[in-house]
Amino acid sequence: MNIRLILRTLFVIGILSMLVLLGMANQQPVELWPPQFWPKPERLRLPAALMYFGFFGIGFLAGTLLMAGGKKGRGK
Repeated sequence: MNIRLILRTLFVIGILSMLVLLGMANQQPVELWPPQFWPKPERLRLPAALMYFGFFGIGFLAGTLLMAGGKKGRGK
Protein backbone atom coordinates (compact mmCIF):
# COMPACT_ATOMS: atom_id res chain seq x y z
CA MET A 1 0.00 0.00 0.00
CA ASN A 2 1.04 3.56 -0.58
CA ILE A 3 2.37 5.21 2.60
CA ARG A 4 1.12 8.65 1.49
CA LEU A 5 -2.41 7.28 1.18
CA ILE A 6 -2.23 5.79 4.67
CA LEU A 7 -0.93 9.06 6.14
CA ARG A 8 -3.65 11.09 4.41
CA THR A 9 -6.28 8.64 5.68
CA LEU A 10 -4.99 8.91 9.25
CA PHE A 11 -4.97 12.71 8.98
CA VAL A 12 -8.58 12.82 7.77
CA ILE A 13 -9.66 10.39 10.50
CA GLY A 14 -7.97 12.66 13.04
CA ILE A 15 -9.85 15.69 11.72
CA LEU A 16 -13.11 13.76 11.80
CA SER A 17 -12.40 12.68 15.37
CA MET A 18 -12.13 16.32 16.37
CA LEU A 19 -15.43 16.98 14.58
CA VAL A 20 -17.05 14.21 16.60
CA LEU A 21 -15.79 15.75 19.83
CA LEU A 22 -17.33 19.05 18.77
CA GLY A 23 -20.50 17.29 17.66
CA MET A 24 -20.97 15.55 20.99
CA ALA A 25 -22.79 18.66 22.16
CA ASN A 26 -25.73 17.22 20.22
CA GLN A 27 -26.94 14.81 22.91
CA GLN A 28 -30.24 13.97 21.23
CA PRO A 29 -30.39 10.27 20.42
CA VAL A 30 -31.22 9.09 16.94
CA GLU A 31 -32.93 5.76 16.30
CA LEU A 32 -31.72 3.41 13.60
CA TRP A 33 -34.12 0.66 12.65
CA PRO A 34 -33.73 -0.97 9.25
CA PRO A 35 -36.46 -3.63 9.23
CA GLN A 36 -34.69 -5.53 6.45
CA PHE A 37 -31.80 -6.41 8.78
CA TRP A 38 -33.51 -6.52 12.18
CA PRO A 39 -36.94 -8.13 12.03
CA LYS A 40 -37.40 -7.69 15.79
CA PRO A 41 -38.48 -4.24 17.01
CA GLU A 42 -35.05 -3.59 18.58
CA ARG A 43 -33.75 -0.17 17.67
CA LEU A 44 -30.21 1.15 17.85
CA ARG A 45 -30.18 4.45 19.78
CA LEU A 46 -27.01 6.55 19.62
CA PRO A 47 -26.19 10.26 19.68
CA ALA A 48 -26.42 11.77 16.22
CA ALA A 49 -22.73 12.69 16.10
CA LEU A 50 -21.57 9.14 16.80
CA MET A 51 -23.92 7.64 14.25
CA TYR A 52 -22.78 10.11 11.59
CA PHE A 53 -19.12 9.47 12.33
CA GLY A 54 -19.64 5.71 12.28
CA PHE A 55 -21.36 5.67 8.90
CA PHE A 56 -18.92 8.14 7.37
CA GLY A 57 -15.88 6.38 8.84
CA ILE A 58 -16.91 2.95 7.59
CA GLY A 59 -17.59 4.32 4.12
CA PHE A 60 -14.35 6.28 4.06
CA LEU A 61 -12.24 3.30 5.11
CA ALA A 62 -14.00 1.03 2.65
CA GLY A 63 -13.36 3.50 -0.17
CA THR A 64 -9.73 3.89 0.85
CA LEU A 65 -9.16 0.14 0.89
CA LEU A 66 -10.81 -0.25 -2.50
CA MET A 67 -8.75 2.54 -4.05
CA ALA A 68 -5.43 1.54 -2.40
CA GLY A 69 -4.86 -1.51 -4.60
CA GLY A 70 -3.86 0.35 -7.73
CA LYS A 71 -2.00 -0.65 -10.86
CA LYS A 72 1.69 -1.40 -10.66
CA GLY A 73 4.16 0.78 -12.52
CA ARG A 74 4.39 -0.09 -16.19
CA GLY A 75 7.75 -0.73 -17.80
CA LYS A 76 8.82 1.13 -20.93
